[in-house]
Amino acid sequence: MDSLLNTITMHPRDQITLVMQRIYERVLTTTSGGNLSIIDENGDIWITPTGVDKGLMKPSDIVCVKKDGTVIGKHSPSSEYPFHLAIYNERPDIRAIVHAHPPGMVAFSIVRRTPDTRVLPQTHLLCGEIGYASYALPGTTALGSSIAYEFKKGVSVVIMENHGTVIGGHNISDAYQKFESIEITARSILYGNMIGKPAYLSPDKVKAYADQMPVPVEEMEAVNYPSAEREKRWEIHKIVKRACQQGLMLGAFGSISARWQKNDFLITPEKISKWDLTPDDMVQVKDGKREKGKMPSQAAYLHQAIYEKHKEINAIIITQSPYLTSFAITGTELNVRTIPETWIYLQDVRMVEFGDQFFEKNTIPSVISIETPVVLVKNECVIVTGSKLLQSFDYLEVAEFSAKSLVLSTSLGTMVPISDDQVEELGKVMGRWKNYEWKM
Repeated sequence: MDSLLNTITMHPRDQITLVMQRIYERVLTTTSGGNLSIIDENGDIWITPTGVDKGLMKPSDIVCVKKDGTVIGKHSPSSEYPFHLAIYNERPDIRAIVHAHPPGMVAFSIVRRTPDTRVLPQTHLLCGEIGYASYALPGTTALGSSIAYEFKKGVSVVIMENHGTVIGGHNISDAYQKFESIEITARSILYGNMIGKPAYLSPDKVKAYADQMPVPVEEMEAVNYPSAEREKRWEIHKIVKRACQQGLMLGAFGSISARWQKNDFLITPEKISKWDLTPDDMVQVKDGKREKGKMPSQAAYLHQAIYEKHKEINAIIITQSPYLTSFAITGTELNVRTIPETWIYLQDVRMVEFGDQFFEKNTIPSVISIETPVVLVKNECVIVTGSKLLQSFDYLEVAEFSAKSLVLSTSLGTMVPISDDQVEELGKVMGRWKNYEWKM
């Protein structure tokens, strides 16, 4: 099956199957849990079946419930069909629904709370406030009424009491991006509570974030695509795909770039899910101008500023991996003196204040460097750099694994870091090791 989701040309059954595959492979649902649906232009609802393995689901398994109630397909529709229908009846703007039981959101549902999306501006702007539907028996009209009542208020994400979450979108890609973003945000809050206390942004700060991010508005008159440039496009595409599959990058947020020549670079675009990118979607930025007809990531100005200041940096990743984000939202120090590899690769991970990444201030290029490749921005993101794209990705993996270990260690006791003497000893071999590891 095509790994790219095109909501214009793909049939609803193919779209649903692809998104369910993503959800299952990202371990965001179980074999029997969750259901997806799309309502088409005729008012027919395409929905996942009941009693079919989510990990092995095929397009031919998807059921169509016609507008008149006729069921077409070799299976019965999901037992949760009633609440899908109730939402569509209440909200004509919603054209796709994702329902599942991801652990982070379920954790909130079983303590009967909703995550505050103001912990990350991107999540708040994408998902807004979270609705809360009181408990009702699964598969009943009572559950449908409870959920539809919340959606009637205008929300797009609803926590189901002692159940899971249900999300509506203008298409299945939009619904999935919200689903993925709110789950990672929920996990970041949960992990943040294990290492400190999450901080939340004021409405003014969220607005400042939304208002401040410019993009290169002037288009190039002519664009060249030599073989070296095309090779970079494929390189970025492969890393984006790996990052999404490993939960290190979200479809709705993040950017990856690679220097092409001098200060010119290729970068992921704005407003296209990272899951669905093709090499052709990458945007060339040259002399501060963007490739004609394309819009680069809103963080393009930050990538450009880093490249201009640091000639040895050739790749940049900006993302919100959950464990690193838990440190960013709490302001807790990420002590990388955990294992030799972590300290040798990352040295000291710096943290800057929310707003330091804004275009008017933009102090990040003065903080980050090839020697300090990872910087956390409070309540926003992690920025990782390297001399090569694969090196940047490795640094991201190492940093996220280390952050995870630190979070998990809180249940055992206080972390004992590598001593100063051990660090000094490591310093003697550090250059040799890093150069050897990244000579390829």
